[in-house]
Amino acid sequence: MKKTKPEKPLFVPLKTRFFREFQNGLKYVEYRPEGPQWNAKVCRVGRDVVLSNGYGKQERMTGRIVSYQSEPIASFIPGWVDCYGQKQGPVACIGIQLNRS
Repeated sequence: MKKTKPEKPLFVPLKTRFFREFQNGLKYVEYRPEGPQWNAKVCRVGRDVVLSNGYGKQERMTGRIVSYQSEPIASFIPGWVDCYGQKQGPVACIGIQLNRS
């Protein structure tokens, strides 16, 4: 019988502002342009995630994907313009529940 490797947690680097919002319980959904890296298959419900303040290893939190939804229009998403400018197209809406100790 062939053994399968456990799935690696999804790495989600965040700007400090959004990292702090997750940390303080003010943010529960991460928004990314939908595509090869951010889609329903990659962001499947139940997959573990690692949220990182930037790409460094100093500040990280762990959690799990609890929902996924694709939205056709990005303009209503809070913080979208700060991160992506006027870029439009489908948006991956990734619901994340943090592991609280």
